[in-house]
Order: sequence, then structure tokens, then C-alpha cells
Amino acid sequence: MEGSGEQPGPQPQHPGDHRIRDGDFVVLKREDVFKAVQVQRRKKVTFEKQWFYLDNVIGHSYGTAFEVTSGGSLQPKKKREEPTAETKEAGTDNRNIVDDGKSQKLTQDDIKALKDKGIKGEEIVQQLIENSTTFRDKTEFAQDKYIKKKKKKYEAIITVVKPSTRILSIMYYAREPGKINHMRYDTLAQMLTLGNIRAGNKMIVMETCAGLVLGAMMERMGGFGSIIQLYPGGGPVRAATACFGFPKSFLSGLYEFPLNKVDSLLHGTFSAKMLSSEPKDSALVEESNGTLEEKQASEQENEDSMAEAPESNHPEDQETMETISQDPEHKGPKERGSKKDYIQEKQRRQEEQRKRHLEAAALLSERNADGCVDGRRQETPQCILIVASRFHPTPLLLSLLDFVAPSRPFVVYCQYKEPLLECYTKLRERGGVINLRLSETWLRNYQVLPDRSHPKLLMSGGGGYLLSGFTVAMDNLKADTSLKSNASTLESHETEEPAAKKRKCPESDS
Repeated sequence: MEGSGEQPGPQPQHPGDHRIRDGDFVVLKREDVFKAVQVQRRKKVTFEKQWFYLDNVIGHSYGTAFEVTSGGSLQPKKKREEPTAETKEAGTDNRNIVDDGKSQKLTQDDIKALKDKGIKGEEIVQQLIENSTTFRDKTEFAQDKYIKKKKKKYEAIITVVKPSTRILSIMYYAREPGKINHMRYDTLAQMLTLGNIRAGNKMIVMETCAGLVLGAMMERMGGFGSIIQLYPGGGPVRAATACFGFPKSFLSGLYEFPLNKVDSLLHGTFSAKMLSSEPKDSALVEESNGTLEEKQASEQENEDSMAEAPESNHPEDQETMETISQDPEHKGPKERGSKKDYIQEKQRRQEEQRKRHLEAAALLSERNADGCVDGRRQETPQCILIVASRFHPTPLLLSLLDFVAPSRPFVVYCQYKEPLLECYTKLRERGGVINLRLSETWLRNYQVLPDRSHPKLLMSGGGGYLLSGFTVAMDNLKADTSLKSNASTLESHETEEPAAKKRKCPESDS
């Protein structure tokens, strides 16, 4: 059932949202391999050693399977009825089958000739089955395995799916795990659960995972609430965030703040002049007003293409960069107009970025304290801290916890266990936290098929470690000298009782 519509959300549902449109970010899927791209007309895409154009996917629904035809065109794959068990001829035992390489009558030259004639991969697989002398002697399970292997090799079936946290995390972990600090997808799911990330939260995130953690948080929050991203260097990296294809309304609650200004904000010495004194470079201020520029999309495509076949590193990448460079945002000063207009546009972006930094500083300075309005208690959103970076977590967490109000969760990710153990010890000494947990998830995939379900032979060795807990109000007895005597008397009373119990022991022995 649909809502009454009295409170419109940031992302209204349109009838065509389930269909692919020009400019959308999509994920290409072939078997267990993924790649994130942006749909653009007449843009050549290389995926799994094959090139094609995405023009024909526009207008189709997400999840549609396409077949690569001659000329790089994608055509929707027609469903074909699988042969029933009654029509299949299968043997009962494989013990008499000898793999001597002579069972297939078709040679490599014959298969190449079939490809040159434009015969589809489905027909090639069928001819391989017909020209195999041992196929009918194999068991039914062996036949299915043989067909699956040949389809993977000769059929070019590509499915276009909608980007999501699960798909993008699997893609990054399989292709370039170093860019996300080797964070496995189940570990990311644990982070989102332990952090209680939901709509309306006030989030603080410090991550160097190409924006994957940030995008996962934005997807869960659905455009409601605010996120403050702390970044090192000249600007935040959000290549993976751009792959989600969020609407502009989602970016209104996204703020960024430089990590090197956090100490000044904690000590109360932060001012707007500190931001204006920073060097501003046009390459570093592409993120103005939280808008994701096309430059990050091109960086993401270049990162993904590095994990592919070596053939995709030369002509295809150059064509991709040429396509994106045609955007008016990436034209030089002469193409945009006069040099004066270019300088004014650059100054306008710098001023917008400065305003966003000041807004982020104001949100951090609130420290999410509960407030009262007109004598009534004001309910404040949860301020949650998420840290997933390549830096040592201890100094980051100890400084950022000051921005988190009591009774709020925090989660820290690290690829290795030892830095989190040190962080665990420092938090115990500092106090102000409870329910500290250092955990590691164990993941193993299973093959689920009729009569042959079993764990897969290969599994992931590790997906990182998580340190989670809750903040509590610090004990103020140490700061108040008038309460020290009361505390000491309470401690003396508590120590007297065990002393009396100890005196009973020798009496009972005598």
C-alpha cells in the first residue's frame, strides 16, 4: 500500500525508476564478475575481454539479460526451454570415461570458423554437445557441469542490475580489495548493523574505502538525516559513492570537513579564517556543495579497468576519458568562455565548499547534546561514529569520540587485529565506553543444488576486524572535590566487608 503522500520523501518513486535511463549508473554482471559503469550512448565498454555499446539497454528493466552480438550490440536474450529429464540421455557411471582429448570431434579451427560466421554461443555449445562422443555416457550431474562450463566460455550473456551495497561491496572485494582496505561484504554488513544506521541519524564517518562505506550509509538512511565525512588530504574520495547513482536530494545532508582541523575544533580555536587560508586547487574542489562530479566516475572506471584484461588499459580507457572530457564541467578555460568567467566559477565553487565546511563545523560543535525548547525536551537524533581507514585507529577514535553524545554506538574497522587491540586497551584506560567488542566474522560459501549441496572448497581467509561499543557519560566525581570525601567513605565501607569475611576463615579452622 502507498502512503498518503503528506510527507514527500527525498526520492519520489516514479513509474520509470525500474527502467534503465541514459546517464544512470548500472552494474554489469557475467557469472560472478561485476563491473560498475555509467550508461552513455555510443560509449564503448570493455568487460571480460569483450567490448560492446550500452545503447540498447536504455528503456529495459533492471535485471534484463543481454547477449553480445556482432558489432558490439546488445540484444535481449530470449528464454529457451530447458530439456526435461525425460528427454535427456544420461549414463549411470563415469568410471569408463577416459579424458584423452579425443572425445570432441570439433577442432579449435572449426570453432573459430563458427564464430566468424556469426553463430551465437548457444548454438556453438549445442554443436559441441552433439560432436562429443562421451557426453551421453556421462551422468546427469556431469552433463550439467559440462554444459555450464561451455556456456561460460562461449556464451556472452551480460545482465544489467541496479547498484546496491551488496553488489558493489562484492565487486570491490573481488576486483580491487586494496582500495577498500580488504573489507569483506559481510564485515560491512556487520558495521551497518552494529552502528544502528537508519534514517534520521546524525552520522560521523571517517573512511578511506573509496566512499563505499559512505555510500552504504547513505543508502540505508534514504536521504533523511545528516552525514559528516572527515577526510584527509585535499578532498574526499567518493568514487564508489558515485556508482550508487544517488539523486541530488540525497546529497543535501552530506557534509565534509578536513581531518587536520579537528584538533582546532576540539580546542575551540577553529575559525573561518583557517578555511580561507587553505590553498585551493580546482582539481581538489570538484566536490562543491556535496555534488558528485563526473571526474569521480571517470576515476572509478579507470580503477575498475585496471583489474581487467591488459587489453582494456589502452584504447578503451582513452575513449572513456575522451567521452567524459566532453562534459562542460571538464572543458578548459578557452572552451568554457573567457578566462574571467572561469575564474569566477572557480571562486564560486570555493566559496560554496567553504560554506559547507562551516556548516559541518557547526554540526560537529553541537556534539549532539540534548536541548530544551520552550521548556520541553527536544529529541535529538543519534550521533554515530564510523571509522574505517588505513590510518591507525587509536588517535582517530580517541579524538572523534568527543563529538559523540552518551549512549551512542561507534564502530571501528581495521584490516589487522593488533591496532584494534591497542585501541581496546586505550579505551579501557580512558573510560566513557561500555560493551566493547572485538570481533571477526567467518564466511564460507555453499553450493546449493539438488542432491549435491556442499561447502565450496575455496573460502576467504579473512575480512577484517571490528571494534564496537557504546559511549557513556564520564564519571564527574574526579572533577568535583566536594564529592571526593563521600566517594572515599563509600570505598572504605566497601572494603570493610571483605575484611570481616577474611577474619571468619581462621576462626572456622581453629
